[in-house]
Amino acid sequence: MLTLEFKIYAKPNQFQAIDEAIRICQFIRNKSIRLWMDGGAKSWFDLSKYCAIWAKEFDFANKLGAMARQASAERAWASISRFHENVKKGIKGKKVGFPQFQKDCRSVEYKTNSWKLSADRKSITFTDKCGIGRLKLKGTRDLNFYQPEQIKRVRLVKRADGYYTQFCIQVDRIELAPSTGKTIGLDVGLKEFYTDSNGEMIPNPRFLRQGEVQLKRAQRLVSRKTKGSSNRRKARVILGKRHLKISRQRKDHAIKLARCVITSNDVVVYEDLRVSNLVKNHCLANSISDASWYQFRMFLEYFGKVFGRITIAVNPACTSQECSKCGEIVKKSLSTRTHICKCGCEIDRDHNAAINILNRGIGTTGHVGTSILEIVNA
Repeated sequence: MLTLEFKIYAKPNQFQAIDEAIRICQFIRNKSIRLWMDGGAKSWFDLSKYCAIWAKEFDFANKLGAMARQASAERAWASISRFHENVKKGIKGKKVGFPQFQKDCRSVEYKTNSWKLSADRKSITFTDKCGIGRLKLKGTRDLNFYQPEQIKRVRLVKRADGYYTQFCIQVDRIELAPSTGKTIGLDVGLKEFYTDSNGEMIPNPRFLRQGEVQLKRAQRLVSRKTKGSSNRRKARVILGKRHLKISRQRKDHAIKLARCVITSNDVVVYEDLRVSNLVKNHCLANSISDASWYQFRMFLEYFGKVFGRITIAVNPACTSQECSKCGEIVKKSLSTRTHICKCGCEIDRDHNAAINILNRGIGTTGHVGTSILEIVNA
């Protein structure tokens, strides 16, 4: 699936209609969870059946399209299914993810009806009873490359800086890039964003640290305003824009860097880090979150599939302690930035770890495909 996003331009009454549709979506989702908690829903089909019942019972719910109501119930059932799977796995505590009632919904999703694209694909019209009407679209991507049948979902999203439309298109994205014959190992860190096995270091941008002054000021403005007032609502919008800018900077940096790494190498090896466990360290949690290692890895694997490259995640245990030349374990603290071994190896700590990561990745790979031994045995 490919997701294309466009900014929406409309009149104030149309934005109010979008907000009403989002509130109906939140109502359907919360009703679905309540029905499940009361024992009235045992499967997704039960929730789908009750969507029509709630539309007859509540007049405002009938304004939203039938498939949009089903999509809201589908989100609720996804959270319920995830909870059941975590229980089967034996997960306990907050990580089990018991379904929660939604307090602040920000999107409404349509399936294949209740919307229609214009002939030039520069506007979209919603035909349900919410009264959204025709919305102008502005973006860098062209919808004319895809057939209307390929668009499986349309989502209206509300953010701090405006409203957006997302199109979920059923297409397999495949791009061709010349083979480089290179392999690389990546060691991510806080001092440098990553150090590769060739010794090259990419600096950590630290977007949160850069925007921390403006972010704290916006947070103080919100705390000073009276709860429920119009000024507090405006201050919250400003605070939301500050957070949105930082998140977009992180995503843009991760996308560009991951694409560059994938197109420049045929094999990329990286650490199989559990970021959710690392952020439990309250001293480094803020810096780890700001580095966005998980997002970088996610786009590495995504572009690996797009360009047909090999991506390998290896166990990160002792990659910084093990000598890349002789294999001996050299204990060192986080403050020690240089690896010095008895064998004479003296290199940067992260460079040594990147070499070990690359060696482990190459060591874990083996024959892929039909083995000649299987043919002989047969």
